[in-house]
Amino acid sequence: MALIKSISGIRGTIGGRPGDNLTPVDIVKFTAAYGKIITANSTNKTIVVGRDARISGEMVANLVIGTLQSIGVDVVDLGLSTTPTVEIAVPKLGAAGGIILTASHNPGQWNALKLLNEKGEFISDAEGKEVLTLGESLDFDFAEVEELGKVTKDDSFLQKHIDDVLALEFVDVEAIKKANFKVAVDAVNSTGGIFIPALLEALGVQTVYKIHCEPNGQFPHNPEPLKEHLTDLSEAVLKNGADLGIAVDPDVDRLVFMMENGELFGEEYTLVAVSDFILTHKKGNTVSNLSSTRALRDVTLKHGGEYFAAAVGEVNVVTKMKEVDAVMGGEGNGGVIYPASHYGRDALVGVALFLTHLAQLGKKASEYRAELPQYYMSKNKITLTPELDIDDLLAKMQAKYAHENHSTIDGLKIDFENEWVHLRKSNTEPIIRIYSEGGSVEAAEAIAKKFMQEMEEIVGK
Repeated sequence: MALIKSISGIRGTIGGRPGDNLTPVDIVKFTAAYGKIITANSTNKTIVVGRDARISGEMVANLVIGTLQSIGVDVVDLGLSTTPTVEIAVPKLGAAGGIILTASHNPGQWNALKLLNEKGEFISDAEGKEVLTLGESLDFDFAEVEELGKVTKDDSFLQKHIDDVLALEFVDVEAIKKANFKVAVDAVNSTGGIFIPALLEALGVQTVYKIHCEPNGQFPHNPEPLKEHLTDLSEAVLKNGADLGIAVDPDVDRLVFMMENGELFGEEYTLVAVSDFILTHKKGNTVSNLSSTRALRDVTLKHGGEYFAAAVGEVNVVTKMKEVDAVMGGEGNGGVIYPASHYGRDALVGVALFLTHLAQLGKKASEYRAELPQYYMSKNKITLTPELDIDDLLAKMQAKYAHENHSTIDGLKIDFENEWVHLRKSNTEPIIRIYSEGGSVEAAEAIAKKFMQEMEEIVGK
């Protein structure tokens, strides 16, 4: 079991001992620290709270909301919601920040506090460290009884989020209606089961096959939307002759499509396809993290834009997007960030843009997928002894490949002509993750194997 404190928030398993897991003690102290810091310079002492449907969500929400009240902060409680919905609610309400209660793709025993600033974007690494320091020190006062915060429940943001998506410049509801799509949805029994079907209805999709769309937190399979976990969706697509399958993770910021043939479109290609569509209408730059497919670079160059890579992590991608004024960005895990909407991964935005693109093309999903640049990825890891100096190992690998095009902004990425390899050390365990990509599965696996052998040889020496 674990408690992980990182740039992505405070994440851990429910139960166990304080400091080792996400216990009530940990929830209270880090919520209070965040609330104190985020409202310190804000005229609006309000924080927005929303959660996914996992079983621990109600308990965690009660602790978070009560803690915020206890430090004199008012709360707008969205109840069952999504990460992108909370992100758009914060600036709409003029709130000081927001907390999303979700462990994203982690299994049901996990939960987390995702922390937002007044823009509805994830707090910076520096702010996150400040929250951790204050939370551990407990160097703050709680409010007197007359100064306790108040709670307001607001269930209007499902519709507000959908209205925002429909109002996006390049979303074409009429084209989607005319296409008469039949769509299957797997929402892993979380809040996507509420939000995705509602969006599809608003987009004019009349035939929706819902599987695992009851938001009861009983995940029917591993909630990470990977091929091996989506066999039920594949069966639903084939059985019903659906044009498309849609899978989301529990907090609806990761989006994966399934083609009419029951095969995945590819989570790496969600961002590629949506970017291809946007760049057709609006020229500009794109950003993804270093571990994402090279196909985004190819598509961007085809449309006359420039591609940029950022360190892994949504905060890093968003920072780079602002720096280069990108029109699209995101991560290869199915995360679509469209600045015209907001700076956060948003599956609802991705669904609307992809359906518009498919409708206007007049092609099957598999036909369109075949037209995109073809790359294949391999993901591996090496487990090392805790006392090994991983930074030194990466430095030796960098020296070995110093003559190749490489980046050290996040571990070590080496770009060859036809393949690339990205080596990243874990922040929580003694492992190195090896991401590789090539023009075939065999090429991606071969170069990964080569690098794993070379690192093992260095360690052996």
